[in-house]
Amino acid sequence: MNGVPENIKRIAKMNVQETAKALAGDLRLRIIEALGDREMSISQLAEELGVAQPTVTINVQVLESAGLVESKQGVNREKICYRTYDTIVFDLPMKPGEGLHGAEEIHMAIGMYTSCKVDSPCGLLGPDDMIGCPDDPRVFYDPQRGSAELLWFGGSGYVEYYFPNPVPPGVELKELRFSAELCSEAPGFHMEWPSDIAVWINRSLVGEWTSPSDFGDRKGVLTPSRWLGMTQYGKITEWKVGPEGSSVNDQASSAVSLKELDLHFSRPVVVRIGVREDAANVRGLNLFGEHFGDYPQGLKLTFVHQT
Repeated sequence: MNGVPENIKRIAKMNVQETAKALAGDLRLRIIEALGDREMSISQLAEELGVAQPTVTINVQVLESAGLVESKQGVNREKICYRTYDTIVFDLPMKPGEGLHGAEEIHMAIGMYTSCKVDSPCGLLGPDDMIGCPDDPRVFYDPQRGSAELLWFGGSGYVEYYFPNPVPPGVELKELRFSAELCSEAPGFHMEWPSDIAVWINRSLVGEWTSPSDFGDRKGVLTPSRWLGMTQYGKITEWKVGPEGSSVNDQASSAVSLKELDLHFSRPVVVRIGVREDAANVRGLNLFGEHFGDYPQGLKLTFVHQT
């Protein structure tokens, strides 16, 4: 069949779960069936399966991510889909950790915090407008906070998140990494406005990063054009905890090690981002979501383990 590199695909141990999930949906199996002996466009699949085109598109994307379907551009720029394999063979894991990738990433929206401590000035910006009223700390408990794309508070304070631990018992963890796009918080913006932004993991202070600025000298790559005269972007900052200690942006920051974090498979990993009251530079923070600032990510916690 056109575009098929081979007829049998061997699924590596670390990809079993992703492939199994892709095949778990009834509609995705029907798409695989429909593409059994021919190429079809999205509109043809929608007509044959009796499903709306957007639904077909989403499910085709899942199959593409799993490597089970590929596509090419047809006439009139229409997407033409075809099946890549007729047979797949799973290599099942034989011991703990073999079914995992070398690094497991957990992504979280910035508004999904479980607790916070903020004072005015503060605020949350949603996809289309402000969430509640600016400079009202009560808005940080608004149910709409989960959709926030920008979060800020001045002075000291924090937001705290609970992440699941994807690494099963018996698998040795090499490193834990946490990253986010951040900057200081000033009225409007201020290019010389240092703030000491800290991260705690399971209550242990793993490091502090001094943001040099509340960046607003140019538009953020992803920042909506309607957001004028305010904070525009931040800097991606990464905290790491290893067997010997912690670092911020690869600069040693504390003696806190993986062992001291006391990580357990059945317990959440608690990550707090904030500014200490007794820090040298107490000038708040801005936290950027996936669709705001310079980088298309919210919060990312990465578990690097032995393979």
